Amino acid sequence: MSQGAGGPDRPARAGTSRLGGWLAGRTLRWRLITGLVTLLAVACAVVGLVIYVTLQRALLNQVDAQLMAAGGRYAACMEANDTMEGAGDEGNAAPPQSPPAPAPGEQDCSRITGQAAGTFGARVKNGVVTAQGIVSGTSRLSAADKAALAQLPPDGRFATLDLDSLHGDYRLSAIPGHDHDVLITGVPLAGVEATLRKVEIATLTVFGGALLFTGIIGSVFVGLSLRPLRRVAATATRVTELPLASGEVSLPERVPGADPRTEVGQVGAAFNRMLGHVEAALTRRAASEARLRRFAADASHELRTPLAAIRGYAELARRHPGPVPGDIAHALSRVESESARMSVLVDELLLLAQLDAGRPLACEPVDLTRLAIDAASDARAATPDHRWRLELPGEPVMVRGDEHRLRQVLANLMGNAGGHTPPGTTVTVALAEPGPGASSVVLSVTDDGPGIPADLQPGLFERFVRGDSSRSHAAGSTGLGLAIVDAVTAAHGGSVGVTSRPGRTSFVITLPGMEGPLSGRATDQTTSRHA
Repeated sequence: MSQGAGGPDRPARAGTSRLGGWLAGRTLRWRLITGLVTLLAVACAVVGLVIYVTLQRALLNQVDAQLMAAGGRYAACMEANDTMEGAGDEGNAAPPQSPPAPAPGEQDCSRITGQAAGTFGARVKNGVVTAQGIVSGTSRLSAADKAALAQLPPDGRFATLDLDSLHGDYRLSAIPGHDHDVLITGVPLAGVEATLRKVEIATLTVFGGALLFTGIIGSVFVGLSLRPLRRVAATATRVTELPLASGEVSLPERVPGADPRTEVGQVGAAFNRMLGHVEAALTRRAASEARLRRFAADASHELRTPLAAIRGYAELARRHPGPVPGDIAHALSRVESESARMSVLVDELLLLAQLDAGRPLACEPVDLTRLAIDAASDARAATPDHRWRLELPGEPVMVRGDEHRLRQVLANLMGNAGGHTPPGTTVTVALAEPGPGASSVVLSVTDDGPGIPADLQPGLFERFVRGDSSRSHAAGSTGLGLAIVDAVTAAHGGSVGVTSRPGRTSFVITLPGMEGPLSGRATDQTTSRHA
């Protein structure tokens, strides 16, 4: 029962949902104007229908009053005079153009007081129309009209019939006669129908003009009313186009004319206050980041000298001519190792601070092919238990940028592949030159190691992010190598991404290509080689 009862409700909800979705795709101005015109059209239709029905009833009441006043006098006169008897037979000739003159002693039925022109009278006896006539006119009823008149009950009630032979509708009333006959009196409704048609045309004209006028004036009025809301939307659009991610802290855009006395003005004022809060928060964040960058740069710069001194003194102590106890020698070696690691960390922090501060890099032609060969050779010497494979095009691939920093990017990627994969892993360095119409160079470093955990991949290029123990097989990682790769690539106008699954991890760097022919250092590598 519950399922059957809920069935019809689901299509209703679906229809409402479709209507809501259709309205949601329209502008607020369109919905307001359409709703206004629709409501006015419904109101006009109701008013017009009420006027039409009321006027129709009033006119019919007048006709009914006329019929009541006239009664059956015209039919009774015809019955008394018997002047029209036999006029309804089928074999009669064409009707005369004017009513016949009364015989001596007979009453002229067309001149009876109270009978208006066009009043119809008929006498029905035993279901047969025996007499008929029209005041100031002629009539010849068809068989169908006679049959319809014969069916009228003689109870004095009013009925409306369409008498085709009389060319229109008639309001009729039937009353019983003296000799078991029925006397029918009728009044034409042509005047009523003409009046109703005029009222209908006038109503449609007036209401149509009112709808058109309301639509035009309503469009202008709604447009003016929604102008403050459009200003809010335009201001929000301009704010979204500001380069906030690039360190922009100024939000000069504000909603003009935000009058708090109106609803839209209150929205605009609240939006302006929100922009002020966002601007203040961005200013504080930018100032904090600037202080942090200055601190990192200053600390890194200041730490380089004492670290170099520590390493020098440790090396000097190890060179002491006399015998050095084993624990002292071990302590000195650890001092040298940790100071070297600290020096690398300080240099990387200083580089990131400089890149964050927007320090410009060198911009000169760089042969990426030669950099890939050199990086692969260095990686093979550092990690000989890996297989290093090069896939390079036959011609040098040139880009414009800082050769030293790009070399560091390759070294970090290949060091990451060699240090976080097990022995025997194959690492492939591939370089694709830009094709016809292409404007970017793609460099990839791919290995067939165990892969990077999925939960680490989204933040892999953030600072101080390290892989877990399943991928880390060497100590000493600072967690800044991939952050430097991302920062240097972005400083060159490129991008870096990673895709990883067990058995395949690929870092892909995309750099802007170099337009026009450039002369670089020649390379003699083949398309696919092993280093």
